[in-house]
Amino acid sequence: MKKQRVSSAVIRRLPRYYRHLSDLHDVGVVRISSSALAGSMGLTASQIRQDLSCFGGFGQQGYGYNVENLRGEIADILGMERGHSAIILGAGNLGRALMENFHFDRSGFALTAAFDIRPELVGRTLSGVPVHHIDTLEGYLQSNRVSVGVLTVPSSAAAAIAERLVKGGVRGLWNFTNTELAVHGPEVVVEDVHFADSLLALSYMITEET
Repeated sequence: MKKQRVSSAVIRRLPRYYRHLSDLHDVGVVRISSSALAGSMGLTASQIRQDLSCFGGFGQQGYGYNVENLRGEIADILGMERGHSAIILGAGNLGRALMENFHFDRSGFALTAAFDIRPELVGRTLSGVPVHHIDTLEGYLQSNRVSVGVLTVPSSAAAAIAERLVKGGVRGLWNFTNTELAVHGPEVVVEDVHFADSLLALSYMITEET
């Protein structure tokens, strides 16, 4: 596999490829050409070939792509078989919704714990996930390898919680707090999720159509 810097745009298309190939695999498609894959995804064949060439050659001329093999290769590129783990910080409405409805395991993550401060939540198990008091976070991080912290705490607490996670060795922050995080650590990656941004972009597009 080639070792090179890959653009953010390519990285963000990889989950789309994986999801689409999974759908094809589920309905029994064995192989597909780059042009057919492009047509079903709204891309161009050259774009797909260019994206995949960043990681090596996966297709065969005159055959196309083996759907199961390519799906597995992309899963490997995305690190889905690396045994990643995640914890949720904030077991309120959003945190609980993620525990109940988001299938972390399908993305290669084991959701191992949640943390909160409310007595009515601490000590409970929600959707199979134990809820600990936030004061025990450092001890938990010392005893357990955690890849990603999922922040669903109030925005006022986000920076302090993020700093504690980073000091505890967590390298990825999935941030739902609607605040920008300035974390200290070159190997720490923050993925901000702003629901309003997506809705406002949709607002712009439907406004332009009228």
